[in-house]
Amino acid sequence: MTEPAAAVLARFIEQALGLPLPVGIRLWDGSTAGPKDGPAFVLHNREALRRLLWRPGELGLARAWVAGDLEVDGDLYELLKRISTLLWEREGSGSRTAALRGALSVLTTPGSLRAVRRTLGLAGVVLPPAPPAEEVVRRRGPAHSMHRDKAAISHHYDVGNDFYALVLGPSLVYSCAYWQGDPSSGSDNTVEQAQEAKLDLVCRKLALRKGQRLLDVGCGWGSMAMHAAGRYGVQVVGVTISHEQAALARERVAAAGLDHLVEIRVQDYRQIDDSPFDAISSIGMAEHVGGKRYREYADILHQLLKPGGRLLNHQISRRPVRDEGKYRMDPFIDRYVFPDGELAPIGSTVSLLEEAGFEVRDVESLREHYALTLREWVANLEAHWDEAVKLTSPGRARVWRLYMAASAVGFETNTMGVNQVLAVRTGGDGRSGMPLRRDFLGVSTSTSALA
Repeated sequence: MTEPAAAVLARFIEQALGLPLPVGIRLWDGSTAGPKDGPAFVLHNREALRRLLWRPGELGLARAWVAGDLEVDGDLYELLKRISTLLWEREGSGSRTAALRGALSVLTTPGSLRAVRRTLGLAGVVLPPAPPAEEVVRRRGPAHSMHRDKAAISHHYDVGNDFYALVLGPSLVYSCAYWQGDPSSGSDNTVEQAQEAKLDLVCRKLALRKGQRLLDVGCGWGSMAMHAAGRYGVQVVGVTISHEQAALARERVAAAGLDHLVEIRVQDYRQIDDSPFDAISSIGMAEHVGGKRYREYADILHQLLKPGGRLLNHQISRRPVRDEGKYRMDPFIDRYVFPDGELAPIGSTVSLLEEAGFEVRDVESLREHYALTLREWVANLEAHWDEAVKLTSPGRARVWRLYMAASAVGFETNTMGVNQVLAVRTGGDGRSGMPLRRDFLGVSTSTSALA
């Protein structure tokens, strides 16, 4: 009697890991294995298994998912939590899949070799399957050169403004919101309101006043620029290297009647030459800069500010690893979501800002806030799935669903964090112009700054 395919694969996985299956599996022949009280991986065909065998770990799973060869039956968040320690825990080597690959190398006993042969026979392994079309394979030029950064930003942001509006909602803010509580607590706690609260928090931390000049680096679709200009009367220069973002940002600024206060440019931060500015907001921008360039980025922002000027740096962080030299971005994120993106521990960010001459005055963690935000974005995507697929592609929509759900789990489990760092360029006499107390954190949204 032929052994069910799921039993063959389950034995192989459990011998490789030395652990019971953390989630259920269901294969193309209808056979099942593993826990029955939770979510399960569904392998629709042998191609899914081939992808997993050729690239064990996160990248193989991602390729099978994006291609539609693999799906999840049940709660996606619960499944990601159950497998997170296998894929996303770094220890020593700096690679999240090193432990899994190492486990596969121990399959040398006669029983284990039989499991390997049966699994290979089940997959019909020949040449490795081609990666899905959504994967970034070729990259030209040195990492974080202007040309390569432009291509990386285009891959992520030029997916289509309509797609982002569907996922993010009317606020069109693509960064962590600032919640009063769980979004399920009431209708007065929506993602749009939480994003407005975040933008206002940034403005208050920067102490914006009418007539000042603000630089918004990585301005996205203009939401921060519009809020600062409309609520606080400041002159704003917003820069992005995404043509699609800039086009929509300009339309929104014009529709709001803020053309006289807001200028949106397609410009790299290294090309800004009309300083000084009274304040700078950098929200979700530093992740694209790269570790080797971050000190240069901090130096440029310091030079662009007036003495006494403030910087608000809103940035995703990661946990430090034992050997920082071996850190690499997750292969799924690097190849499908943020090419050349990098995360740094919050301590490294603070140190580099200080080395550039800034005085760091406040650090606020918003880790749990981002988990809530991402779950709202995933819910938006799932509620408008058919439309999202039409606007992009089935593979691209699947990429965004997986990356946002996995990121939510990362923030919930403290694998990742996000922090607002408030820093100031002190004057030559050391004066910061900062208040003696952190009262700015308790001030509510106000239009009094326009007076």
